[in-house]
Amino acid sequence: MKARISAFVQKWLSLPILTVAAVVLGAVVGALTAFFGQVLLAVSAVRDANPLYWIPGLALIGIAIVLGYKKFGKGTERGMDMVFGVAHGKENEIPLRMIPMVAVSTWLTHLFGGSAGREGVAIQIGATLGHNISKKIPVENAGKILLIAGMAAGFAGLFQTPLAAIALALEVLLVGYLNLSALLPATVAAFTAYKVSEMLGLEKFSVDLATLFPDWKVAGLLWNETGLNIQFVLKLALLGVLFGIVGGGFAKLLSLAKKLAANKLPNAVKRIAFVGIAISLLLLLFWQGRYAGLGTNLIDFCFANGAAVGTTIFASDWILKFALTIATIAVGFKGGEVTPLFAIGATFGAWVATMVGVPLPLAAALGYAAVFGGATNTLLAPIFIGAEIFGFDTLPAFFIVCVAAFVCNGGQSIYAQKKLRLK
Repeated sequence: MKARISAFVQKWLSLPILTVAAVVLGAVVGALTAFFGQVLLAVSAVRDANPLYWIPGLALIGIAIVLGYKKFGKGTERGMDMVFGVAHGKENEIPLRMIPMVAVSTWLTHLFGGSAGREGVAIQIGATLGHNISKKIPVENAGKILLIAGMAAGFAGLFQTPLAAIALALEVLLVGYLNLSALLPATVAAFTAYKVSEMLGLEKFSVDLATLFPDWKVAGLLWNETGLNIQFVLKLALLGVLFGIVGGGFAKLLSLAKKLAANKLPNAVKRIAFVGIAISLLLLLFWQGRYAGLGTNLIDFCFANGAAVGTTIFASDWILKFALTIATIAVGFKGGEVTPLFAIGATFGAWVATMVGVPLPLAAALGYAAVFGGATNTLLAPIFIGAEIFGFDTLPAFFIVCVAAFVCNGGQSIYAQKKLRLK
């Protein structure tokens, strides 16, 4: 009888049970990411108001982060690598202490000027909760499904882009494969987290290109009276190739930088202290913190009225943000890479816009999404994030550019992905 009941549950009730669990998971993750995001914005504002007070202390806070992980969060310092290890079945546990450790260490990293992101925290919050909730659910494969749903919820709650979050969670673990068994729970969790986060006051970044720049429309650039504008399509494809190279290059250099830092400075405290001092000096040297934190200031510059390279945007913006983010993450500061990748992509797109012959705001928007896609080795997520941030009328342009970026990123990723090998 017990076996029959178990078989009945697995066949008929597993999906409803997982979907209900996904609603609860999404609500909790949405609340936590809203709180995390609002505190992060507050500490970033404090730093921006007085950069000379905070940025010089980056090395000291780095030492505190390393020592804190050794005392209170041993094992969880691996962050996203641990999440991917559990997802791939190589590890069995994601301890709940990961959540407060990564949140607090990310706040401190940003308060003292580290060039880092925030998506790592959101995904780790969601994955950790999803993994631990699954232990209470007697459904086959619940662990992996709710881990994926939690990842989608974390990204959607923080960035408020549920379609991109669902796509990222489904495609990021295994290149070339969508884990559709988690589709419904991931969708439910992502939209629930998005709505809860929105209700709790976390603001979404969005730019309506059609309203901001009414003199041109993406559809009008792609199609004219003779049909599809092949010349403009080729320009978009060229942009995609460049964005794929930048994104893939970022992922590759980040991996090399982590190995180099670990080999040259095997002591984690000395590593984060010495490099932290260098990062502080560079952040202060380059316009007193222009490249500190998330990089949202650089993104805003790209979409301001009258934005132009040489005035509001510098040709060096993307490369300096690129280098400082790699240095920050490689030595052990926390947060993630995605928001800096948005900034790198937007400023790089603005820089090459004139050379390629694409309007600057459109090139910046395309770079925002496609460099992220190139660095994460994903295709659907950057297409959707571009449409959700910049308007769905831009979707055809994002499709062309993100396909080219995905093909030309060299198979690199900032995450510990598996590759699907076709026989």
